Amino acid sequence: MTHGTTAAFRGLAQQHLPAQAAEQWVGLLRPGVRLEVGVGTGGTAGRLGGLPRLPAGVEWPTWEGHGPLSFIASVDCAALPADSLDIALPTNGTLLFFYFDGQLDDGDALVLADDPDSQAGARVLHVPAGTDPEERATPPGLTPYPVVHLTARPTMTAAEPWHPRIQQTFAPQAPFGHRYDHPVCAQPFLDAVWDFDGDVGHQLGGHAHPVQNPVELEIAHAALDGAPAWDDPRMRDEVGRWVLLAQFDSEEAADMMWGDCGALYWLIRPEDLTAHRFDRAKFTWQCG
Repeated sequence: MTHGTTAAFRGLAQQHLPAQAAEQWVGLLRPGVRLEVGVGTGGTAGRLGGLPRLPAGVEWPTWEGHGPLSFIASVDCAALPADSLDIALPTNGTLLFFYFDGQLDDGDALVLADDPDSQAGARVLHVPAGTDPEERATPPGLTPYPVVHLTARPTMTAAEPWHPRIQQTFAPQAPFGHRYDHPVCAQPFLDAVWDFDGDVGHQLGGHAHPVQNPVELEIAHAALDGAPAWDDPRMRDEVGRWVLLAQFDSEEAADMMWGDCGALYWLIRPEDLTAHRFDRAKFTWQCG
């Protein structure tokens, strides 16, 4: 939903919520890392666009029947703020994000959470330290995005109150994924939280900042083969099995526009992240 410091969030919650609810809500914040363009004096922790560095023998990711994916972003895991996340990102090497962005087919083929075959159109690769990767030229037909360097800043993140994990705390019997009768759903509190910083932005870990509804719902529904109703009890369990790996917003400086000012999201199960099974990450995207 948004991001800020714990102290600032606590002050806001104490202003708008009963004391017990305020502390419960603060306890549901999650740490994340914002990847910011041209902000701060720290070193570069990643970049949007440019050319990826891949080890010898690692092929450029391709969606069979459609073509090669565009290179979106890289993250230097060793350059991230130490102990700043509650997910087990690798401590070294580079994470590379690729996405079939429509350059080759004028946007005809879409990568969708509920279409398993299309998930090959979004990939995450981890290049471990010591593998001596080399810069790889973009395949014919694709134009690389302009390079935009990113700095990293630790932050706390808050989710919307109808996010399943938040709703489970305050109104476990309420209709799944909807507003409910509780002060955390009151408009003055929602407006105050949004006023912190409503930008989606680029981020690792923490609560995702969706453009529409919680992205975990889309991923959980897809993981259950899109079969259950949205209010199926299995959805509550499955939502809890996924965490945000990364989100990348539309970015003018990098000439990136995902639909109508949308964002790209990669989620993963914690056990797969610990095992560095990035091939099991799932992708979704949202736009306004």
